[in-house]
Amino acid sequence: MGFPVRKFDAVIVGGGGAGLRAALQLSKSGLNCAVLSKVFPTRSHTVAAQGGISASLGNVQEDRWDWHMYDTVKGSDWLGDQDAIEFMCRAAPEAVIELEHMGMPFDRVESGKIYQRPFGGHTAEHGKRAVERACAVADRTGHAMLHTLYQQNVRANTQFFVEWTALDLIRNEDGDVVGVTAMEMETGDVYIFHAKAVMFATGGGGRIYASSTNAYMNTGDGLGICARAGIPLEDMEFWQFHPTGVAGAGVLITEGVRGEGGILLNADGERFMERYAPTVKDLASRDVVSRAMAMEIYEGRGCGKNKDHVLLKIDHIGAEKIMEKLPGIREISIQFAGIDPIKDPIPVVPTTHYMMGGIPTNYLGEVIVPQGDEYEVPVKGLYAAGECACASVHGANRLGTNSLLDLVVFGKSGGDSMIKFIREQDGWKPLPENAGELTRQRLERLDNQTDGENVDALRRELQRSVQLHAGVFRTDAILQEGVKQVMALAERVKKTEIKDKSKVWNTARIEALELDNLIEVAKATLVSAEARKESRGAHASDDHPERDDVNWMKHTLYHPLTNTLSYKPVHTKPLTVDYIEPAKRVY
Repeated sequence: MGFPVRKFDAVIVGGGGAGLRAALQLSKSGLNCAVLSKVFPTRSHTVAAQGGISASLGNVQEDRWDWHMYDTVKGSDWLGDQDAIEFMCRAAPEAVIELEHMGMPFDRVESGKIYQRPFGGHTAEHGKRAVERACAVADRTGHAMLHTLYQQNVRANTQFFVEWTALDLIRNEDGDVVGVTAMEMETGDVYIFHAKAVMFATGGGGRIYASSTNAYMNTGDGLGICARAGIPLEDMEFWQFHPTGVAGAGVLITEGVRGEGGILLNADGERFMERYAPTVKDLASRDVVSRAMAMEIYEGRGCGKNKDHVLLKIDHIGAEKIMEKLPGIREISIQFAGIDPIKDPIPVVPTTHYMMGGIPTNYLGEVIVPQGDEYEVPVKGLYAAGECACASVHGANRLGTNSLLDLVVFGKSGGDSMIKFIREQDGWKPLPENAGELTRQRLERLDNQTDGENVDALRRELQRSVQLHAGVFRTDAILQEGVKQVMALAERVKKTEIKDKSKVWNTARIEALELDNLIEVAKATLVSAEARKESRGAHASDDHPERDDVNWMKHTLYHPLTNTLSYKPVHTKPLTVDYIEPAKRVY
């Protein structure tokens, strides 16, 4: 069965911040660029980012890009690649000013400059004091960014395919990427998008967990597609748990709340972060705060009837400041917790939030894979940016506000790399004879399966298993059992059945295809986590409580076709400055 073909210079899969920033570069250069998005672009998950985008503008107090770089390296627990981190932190001020010139309505200080607030892990003078570095639009920064970038793309004539989902990668006999298959969700019709270059900007895969701040659409599509095409996934053991999700709902309460003066309290009314991070207290790095909260709950100082959460108190900063700087947070608290934070503290608990690992890339946005003794051979025609990519600037733990920065810096960088690559090509490389065959087989299996597994029930079982076996605290035994369960679930995913065989707006069909992606992300997570015998950043093992730089300062590569691991060294050589030597990570 052949699929109809559409041709574009470039295809971007994902309409969030990274995809829109890349598309803007491509469209403004005069290339024919298509963006495939499962939702209307301004509903992409970037819209949920609340607190800010980091840049060393120094608008409130002195700041420097190398201080930002130090904080990012330290935050990464020395697993971040220092060349990519330098590239990002150097580019940050220009990236924010570009957004300002596009019309992004940043909050302002009295002088008229962009407002900046403190954020967890961001310091001046290499950790001596907290610094205001997060450029914000109240508590709706991602919302403002997404609308700004979408409007710029409309102006640049980017072509959008809204409510389309990419299914599989198309590679020729040389392994070069020449397109993707994609489904129009309304009709169920499948097309081949033939392209000179493809970028994945599909966001995270947080829906492998039962409790997550991620939207339901965050099913790791780019990772699953790459995995089925034989491309390894990097550092998938590292998942960030945001300290402050609304207890019982998982909805995000931005770190900006603590940046504005919010404090965490246990059942005794104690500001417990003073014991765990005496210098910066509630503004320590996210993994540090999450583990401190988990420890308070574990040791019986949790709040509420079940003693299963702590409290985030902000009433002391005043109603006027809350209404000006945190209006969306007040709305979320009232809606999801039944609490008005002007009067009472918000019940919060650590919740899965961000994927540090992903598709391996360099700071140019090129997807890179190991080949023989060479660790970084580009896959011709394939690029990735944003949360689905691993550059790696976040290493074992991402600093708050570096996610929005990652989107625009590497979205732009990847877009520039695609322009250069496309202009060097002599027309389109031909599609292979079996183009779309994997997609055809997957769809036929769904249509022909009888007496198979229920998609919804199987997804819930997967999420419960990952939540239980790859949480805030891990042990060898728990991870080994998790690998065993996820591998068994993977076999069952091959037998999923959809009762309704129709194509038109069949959400069960879409969910079955998404489950194929979720299981790849879950396998990579559990296998990689089980193998890492240390505690580093977001990967905290009770059996191996110390960081082991001698044996484990290296990136994990999960090879999906064989369920095996290999490793590659961390980039310890920055672009222009001295290497930041590993040190004990204290705040």
